[in-house]
Amino acid sequence: MEQSVEAMSAIAERMYEAWNRADAEGFFADFAEDALFVELEGTTYRRRADMVAAQAEAFRTVLKGSRMVRGEVHEARIISPGVGVLHARVAVLMPGEEEPPPTRTSMQLFVTVWRDDRWVVVALENARVLSLDAMMTLESLAGR
Repeated sequence: MEQSVEAMSAIAERMYEAWNRADAEGFFADFAEDALFVELEGTTYRRRADMVAAQAEAFRTVLKGSRMVRGEVHEARIISPGVGVLHARVAVLMPGEEEPPPTRTSMQLFVTVWRDDRWVVVALENARVLSLDAMMTLESLAGR
C-alpha cells in the first residue's frame, strides 16, 4: 500500500461503518495499541484495549442503536514522510431520530503514522461543534 491521503482518509469511513454495526473492536481497528484517545467530555484513554472496552459498554447502553451520519473528511495531509493528520466531522443519530440535533456534531483530529505498510492512528481527539450562542447558553446555565 502507498502512503496516500486517500488511504489515511479511509480510516474515518471504516470507523463510522464499525460504529453503525456497534462493533467496538472494528471502531478502533486502525489504532495503535498505545494510541491516545480523548473523548468529547475529556476522558482520556492510552490503551487500545481500554478504548474498545469502553466503547463496547457504550454500545450496549447509552449509545445502543445509535448511528454515525454525515461523516466527512475535511482535510487529510501528510505532514512529513510517515506522519499524517486528518480532520473529520460526523454527527450521531439516536434511535427514533430522523435528524441529529446541531449539538450532536463532532469534529475529530487524528494523528497517524505509517507502520507495517498502513496508516495507524496514534492520537484522536473528539470535540463537539458548538456555535458561540450555544457555548454562551451553556455558560449561563452553569451560573457563570
